[in-house]
Amino acid sequence: MKQQIVDETNTATLNFISGHIDVEAPSNLIISSTSTFDIDKTGDTLARLVIDETNQLTYNYISSHIDLEAVESLVVSSTTQFEVEKSTHLFESIVNLRRLNDVGRINKFLESVNSKLRNGGLFVGNIDTYSLRKKKILERYPPVINWCVYTADFFVHRVSPKVWGFKKIYFLFSNGHNRLLSKAEMLGRIYSCGFEIVEEAFFKGRFHFVVRKIKKPSFDYSPTYGPLITLNREGKNGKIIKVYKLRTMHAYSEYLQEYVYKQNSLQAGGKFSGDFRITTVGKVFRKFWIDELPMFINFVKLELKLVGVRPLSKQYLSLYPEEYRKRRRKYRPGMLPPFYADLPKTLDEIIASEKRFLDAYDKAPFRTNWQYFWKIFCNIVFKYARSK
Repeated sequence: MKQQIVDETNTATLNFISGHIDVEAPSNLIISSTSTFDIDKTGDTLARLVIDETNQLTYNYISSHIDLEAVESLVVSSTTQFEVEKSTHLFESIVNLRRLNDVGRINKFLESVNSKLRNGGLFVGNIDTYSLRKKKILERYPPVINWCVYTADFFVHRVSPKVWGFKKIYFLFSNGHNRLLSKAEMLGRIYSCGFEIVEEAFFKGRFHFVVRKIKKPSFDYSPTYGPLITLNREGKNGKIIKVYKLRTMHAYSEYLQEYVYKQNSLQAGGKFSGDFRITTVGKVFRKFWIDELPMFINFVKLELKLVGVRPLSKQYLSLYPEEYRKRRRKYRPGMLPPFYADLPKTLDEIIASEKRFLDAYDKAPFRTNWQYFWKIFCNIVFKYARSK
């Protein structure tokens, strides 16, 4: 308990508190909460307290997945990981009634939940997505004023927490509370912290979710928020390289490839259909190939060549046959893949297209690159072949 208090406050605060009470004594209650919930729950029926803290519909949703009264369930209403960390044993389920937008260190909170859950344990939470908040603001205020309010809200609570310089100011004044989060970013954070989605639902102006612990967190200490990002892709001989691109997706989207594939599978051309991870600006960047320009950095570093098979993520590459994966690793990936020469529709056609390129490349490397470059050039310029 002492270490949790130090993490939540500081050593001086711990010394002050310890000078008056025994923080380890079971008869003492120590909380870190802006709600009376964590005090009241020690002396009243939990069902009534959950309803008072949220609403009847939220209580029904939570209780349909877990037994709130069970000893193996932990229910908190907190914006910090303290209420989770102070527990000394593992749980089958954990519920946080507060929206994750108000949690100062979201990933730290989710990592703490992961550490206190048994394998297969459930976590129930909710967020206010920026699309939901946009709808609320536009409906609440009269025309023109509503867009002004939304623009200001978007900049303060969505943009500034992710921009160097503004980020420090934002957290100084807000302590990370009331951040605007997209559904894609929140789900990406959840998956990066070792969970998978069991169920999701929209009601009472919130996005509610039930997730299951499946592994330990990834502990991503350097997530990318800015316009220039690096993506882990498999290079020659299976070496993982950092491919430079301009951001076209929400932060943490790279952790959602398996989720999106399960939800929507692949569309024509091998891309994920209905991919909600792509931003509005990202669609424009992809249409005009703007997002691909930073890949010239990889070209200069000799990690990519001009024409070659596309550098793929570990998850997407897992869709390929094992034998072909072994062959593919023998070649340096390219900036312009054979996809844009043949314009295949399905994954099998994409693989067949790559195999034809590699077969021809093995026989005549220079001639193959030359022929494919001009074919790709014509398809992009005259047939408007684009990444979606």
